[in-house]
Amino acid sequence: MNRLAGEPSAYLRQHAHNPVAWQPFDEAAFAEAVARDVPIFLSVGYAACHWCHVMAGESFEDPAIGVYLNQHFVSIKVDREERPDVDDTYMAATQALSGQGGWPMSVFLTPEGKAFYAGTYFPPQPVSGQPSFAQVLEAVEEAWRMRRDQVEETAQSLAETLAQPLWQVNTNVRDAVELPTGQGPDWLGPGEKALAAMAAAEDLRHGGLGQAPKFPPTPGLEFLLRLAASGTQTAAQARGLAGRTLGAMVHSALFDQLGGGFARYSVTADWSEPHYEKMLYDNAGLLQVLVRWIRLLESEPLEDQNSWVAACPPSVAPLGGAAAREAATATVHWLLTELRLQGGAFASSLDADTVVSGVHHEGASYQWNMTELQDAACEIEENSAAALDLAAAVGQAMGISADAGAGDSHPLHPGAPLTGRQQQQWQQLKPALLRRRATRIMPARDDKVVAAWNAMLMRALAEGAMVLEEPTWLVAAVELGEYLHSVHWDGTLSRVSHDGVARGIKGLLEDYAACANGFLTLYAATGDTRWFEFSGELVAAAEQEFIVDSVVFNQGAASAGHPVQGSRCADPFDNATTGGVALLAEAFTTWSAYTGSARHRAMAESMLATVPELAARAPRSAGGMLGAALALAAGPLELAIVGAPGELREALIRQAWLSGSPGMALAVGDGVDTQTVPLLAGRTAASSPLADVCRNMVCARPVESPEELQQLL
Repeated sequence: MNRLAGEPSAYLRQHAHNPVAWQPFDEAAFAEAVARDVPIFLSVGYAACHWCHVMAGESFEDPAIGVYLNQHFVSIKVDREERPDVDDTYMAATQALSGQGGWPMSVFLTPEGKAFYAGTYFPPQPVSGQPSFAQVLEAVEEAWRMRRDQVEETAQSLAETLAQPLWQVNTNVRDAVELPTGQGPDWLGPGEKALAAMAAAEDLRHGGLGQAPKFPPTPGLEFLLRLAASGTQTAAQARGLAGRTLGAMVHSALFDQLGGGFARYSVTADWSEPHYEKMLYDNAGLLQVLVRWIRLLESEPLEDQNSWVAACPPSVAPLGGAAAREAATATVHWLLTELRLQGGAFASSLDADTVVSGVHHEGASYQWNMTELQDAACEIEENSAAALDLAAAVGQAMGISADAGAGDSHPLHPGAPLTGRQQQQWQQLKPALLRRRATRIMPARDDKVVAAWNAMLMRALAEGAMVLEEPTWLVAAVELGEYLHSVHWDGTLSRVSHDGVARGIKGLLEDYAACANGFLTLYAATGDTRWFEFSGELVAAAEQEFIVDSVVFNQGAASAGHPVQGSRCADPFDNATTGGVALLAEAFTTWSAYTGSARHRAMAESMLATVPELAARAPRSAGGMLGAALALAAGPLELAIVGAPGELREALIRQAWLSGSPGMALAVGDGVDTQTVPLLAGRTAASSPLADVCRNMVCARPVESPEELQQLL
């Protein structure tokens, strides 16, 4: 019997009517496999995944495939967004067994959950040497029946290999205090080597790193911006690489030129053909990158800016400040209008496909042809010749050829910054195009609320509100914080909620760490000590849950569902988002800056001790760890602003938020409550608000003007 109909996950419910007797990932499914003594077919995907839909239509809806799977296997469906711990573990197995990974992911397990064969998408018929899904099923079943010992030996060997710890974490306070604060390893060297490797991978023709398919290197951009703010000799090089990459993405089809927000990745090297799914985590991360890019530009003298811009290759222009503000604002507008749910939380994604009359059409909602541009232009231009000229000009600017008629639609792809005249024409036609798009069938939304991704967005909104002076963004961040605190927290953190009710899936490493960082930023932006205290609870819980016998784990020992076999040790590398280890190291670093905890600083240093090795092995996947290391190397700065609310204090706060110093801990108080936040302890209000900047337990003279504060920062 298919047991997915009652599952909250939109992805699981998509498969509730397949002829396959799908089971959720739970004890009952594994118990059935043990009782029947049959292998498990584990299929992992997510609601917005285009190729997941394709394999479902080709194979999982095939009655013959359903009969074979039901007879010889126990079939389990997993939403990778609900259970990234399951996904990470079996993705490692898939990569080890097949040499590649991706979704849909197809893994065959022993009844105990150990992988022995794996792949990704399997076609319905053999193609280019790739076996059909039916052939794979028959071969696996035959191996299980005829060569059982060999299968189980492979599974056991792989599980043992994947279970090896990646590092040890120092949790001993006595050892910690022997290492003077700020005298740990020098992480700048590995950072500069990583920069050189990233620069060597830059596509100097189209921008970005590597070739097709081309993904937003979000954690890497975070690292580059922190390095750019370091004041070292490589700062200008890091700034240029980050700016060019951002410029290439924002001025392309990857960015929704009409509605705002970024697609998952580009199929082409020139960013002209996106894979159309729009994910919360991508847009939360890229919003934060845009905010930090804007901050970097606005805090930099014009003559310095001109010098590194002049050094950029002419083929790829760095993202300008006005365009960055426009992109950030459009992204927030899209998030608030299309992903925001009742109660203040945000949905996980919009699908890649538009479903019209039961047929999936990838990207159909976002594509245009010249006839459609002309029809839109006729709405605003009474003169037909002027309308045709406007459509032709916009089409040329947006990559829509003059002969692109019905059936030959394309996404809007500028490919470069618009000229002043092009920008004027685009703004003239844009409202009519938006009205027409509002009448189209839009992709389905996955309303699952994931704690980690919402916390990442909360952090970006709070930081963006302060840097761009957008108070409504801070209101949205606070409402999101209230939701996460009231719905996802009851002494432990839940990863997922639906319709305002926690799903019962225990929070994972990235959930705890992202929430700790998010609520620390929310405290810095609001001064509300509730969020500081809650951050402390999250930091303490993360340490207890995920550091066991000095090893960082991906999940707590009491995670919901069947225990995951194989690797449970946290992967230090990034994926689409910053890795959980880097997020936790950053949370420990910031918490130590606010509280003076040598213990948490020592743990952060210990977690980051592998940075040189990681940067040497895979610099483009180590951005999160490198960025966290730069924050630690910068002190981080501890900034306390104390005084009565008013114009003078606000000017100091404004200057503080324009600082690009990595990992800076900012506390604002009125000098009355000096007990809740240790960084404010003993700091009473003077006749004028004062800013006190400290680093490595050494404080400069308090200053009262933004100009003096800028010099200290």
